[in-house]
Parts: sequence; C-alpha cells; structure tokens
Amino acid sequence: MSTNVLRTSDGWWVVRDERAVRIETKAVTTAELLADRDAVREAAACDKSGTPVADLVALSPVTTPCRVVAQMVNYRSHARDSGFSGDIPPTFFRKASGSVSGPHDPIVRPSHVNFLDYEVELGLVMGATLPVGTVVEEQDLSRYVAGLVLTNDVSARDVQLTKTQFYESKSYPTFTPAGPYLALLEPEDFAHLLNLRLRLNVNGVPRQDRTLADMIVRPAQALTLLARFQTLDPGDLLLTGTPGGTALKAPPKPVAKISALLPPAVRWKAFFKGQAKNPLYLRDGDLITATIATPDGRINLGEQRNTVADAR
Repeated sequence: MSTNVLRTSDGWWVVRDERAVRIETKAVTTAELLADRDAVREAAACDKSGTPVADLVALSPVTTPCRVVAQMVNYRSHARDSGFSGDIPPTFFRKASGSVSGPHDPIVRPSHVNFLDYEVELGLVMGATLPVGTVVEEQDLSRYVAGLVLTNDVSARDVQLTKTQFYESKSYPTFTPAGPYLALLEPEDFAHLLNLRLRLNVNGVPRQDRTLADMIVRPAQALTLLARFQTLDPGDLLLTGTPGGTALKAPPKPVAKISALLPPAVRWKAFFKGQAKNPLYLRDGDLITATIATPDGRINLGEQRNTVADAR
C-alpha cells in the first residue's frame, strides 16, 4: 500500500487516516526525504496516535528548485476538445519550478491575463536519476518513480496561444499547485495506476472527470521518450497531461478553416472575442477543488482547494 507524506513548515509527516506522525528526519528537500526512506518507514510503523491532520498546514510536498516537465495533449478526451485527430506526436514542455505552490494557496491571476484555465494532472515524482538513453519498461517504473502527487497545470491561454509560448503561460507564480500528499508507492502499487481517477470542480460544478485509462502515452513510455534528451533526478516532477473538460476548446472545424485564412492579428482578435463569452474561464473568487484517487482508496492523493485571486 502507498504511504502518504505531508510537508509542513516545520517538517515531514506520515498520514494515517485523520492523524499524522512526524518523520524523524533532517531532510529539507523532497530528494533528501526520498533518500531517507527508513525514517519514513519508521514513522509509518509508529504506534503513536499522532497529530490531527486538520491541525497541520500543508505545503507543497514538491520542494523547489527542481525540474518541472509536462506532457502536452496526453488524454484522448483532451485531444478531442483541442481539435486533434489521428496520431498526436508526444510533446513535452518545461515549467518554472517557481510556479510550484501549496495545495491550498491562492492561484494568482496576473493583471494582463484574461483567459485563465485549469488542468488537473497526475504528477510523477522521481526517486532515482533517469539518465539520457534510459529505456523504461512497465516493470521498471518503481526503479525510477518514487511517488505521485496531485497537480494543477494552470494556464494563461491568451499568452499560450498568441505567443505559442508554453513556458511563460504556465510558469507564473502559483501556476502549479501540488499536494497535499506525496504518495510513496510500493512496487505492487504501480499495477493500479490506470484506476486512478482525476476530478476537478469549479465552485462545486464538475469540469473534469477521467481515469488514466484515457491516457495516450503512459508513464513508462513517457519517461523513455523524455530520456532521449532529458535527465531527471530525484525530486523532479513530471506532469502527465490533463483530461478533457478544460475551459479552452477548439472551435468547430468549419470555423477553424475560415479562421486559418485570416491574418494572424485578425484571427486572434476574432477568436478571443468569442472566448470572452465562455463562462468557464477562471475568475477572481472562484474555488477550484481537485482530487486523484483509485476507487478502492489504495492510492489517494488528497484534495486541493485553491481560490483564484486577481493580482493586486
């Protein structure tokens, strides 16, 4: 069974039901904690009643700086929403580590961003170095991936689309809420990954709801493709894509064909004029809740609760 770890300002904790036991470790970073798994196991086996989880303030269990890499259009439902058909080439992009924030921190919308979107994603936290040239088979996942974390790949769509700039549009501070838990997996837990269900609500209204079975490029293949050119180290984070249901959706094909004939400035002006009528984009005061778990609770990454706040 997986072991949920919680990070606070004064240390690390193993979560057991509604209580948490402090991990006796000097680890400050995620990578240091992963190197001290004996301390985690001792806390998990401790017979102390512990501290109520409700009394602890959760920080992101992904410490920075670290590499944050993400997959683009990696769920079939998201591909349909985005207007893709046929084979989609696997694509990766980077996010600034400074975008990582806590599971209950506000998501701050920069003043120049008008179309703020959400993307619930499963994050893989590396537990061992993945050198360039590594081929990862399904049975090898536990050698490289230490655990899982719930993330939200928040996106400034007007920056992303007009500049074709993923790095900037997804890297503003608070644009990668992570946590509350780092679920450290045992080798047998990896067989249950496809049962993980990703859910995201805005103001209590469901927006995204899919399992990993909807994924196009699964974790072992993704790591193999990434290792063609990128090294990952313990504590680094790979976001594995989002299901359909985001605010941004491709226009109908006839509209897209006509738009393609227009000059870029005219095309984008018309596109965003239409998007301005879309009520799904995030606004000041919106509450985003997200969860990732298997139906049987074997793996449960907890719940994020992030409120959107306009930059002031």
